Amino acid sequence: MSALASCRSLTLTAPLASPYNQRVLEPKPQPPTPAPTQDNEATTARPLPGRVLSLDLGSRTIGLAVSDPLGLTAQGLDTIRRNGRRNDFDALNDVVRKFEVKQMVIGWPLHMSGDEGRQSQKAAAFAAELREHFRLPVHLWDERLTTAEAQRVLRSSDMSIQRRGMVIDRLAAVLILQSWLDARPPRAE
Repeated sequence: MSALASCRSLTLTAPLASPYNQRVLEPKPQPPTPAPTQDNEATTARPLPGRVLSLDLGSRTIGLAVSDPLGLTAQGLDTIRRNGRRNDFDALNDVVRKFEVKQMVIGWPLHMSGDEGRQSQKAAAFAAELREHFRLPVHLWDERLTTAEAQRVLRSSDMSIQRRGMVIDRLAAVLILQSWLDARPPRAE
């Protein structure tokens, strides 16, 4: 089982896979999943979630990505320039409606040790506000090193420095969402 496959939202037990961080924390014990039968087969298969919206929160911007309707791949969306909480929620409301979002994933910036800091507490508070405002499931997802990984990817491209600055938050949101999607158990066919 890969490090990403052992991650769980809100129990965040392993950092995002990266060459910069080889430490993997052990997952918390989970109750055993019953073997598929006619009665519980649907509960063991990964349900079709609808679209999932990912947010990479920053003090000046919010990077966005949305999944395809089957919940398999992440695509970047335009970055929101922050201009007050009300404007943030208005812009997010437009995205939620347009893409018929069914759940959200928020990047949770933990310290490399796995401890929470000021930014991770702000992300958790923002997630609680989103949950209350949109009445949707909101998951916190370990985002350690996603921005560093996004910068590495962008540096290896032929993109100008100015253009890189414009897409870094979008790419970080894509990396957060794709790692969350990949960590979910596969759907039964």
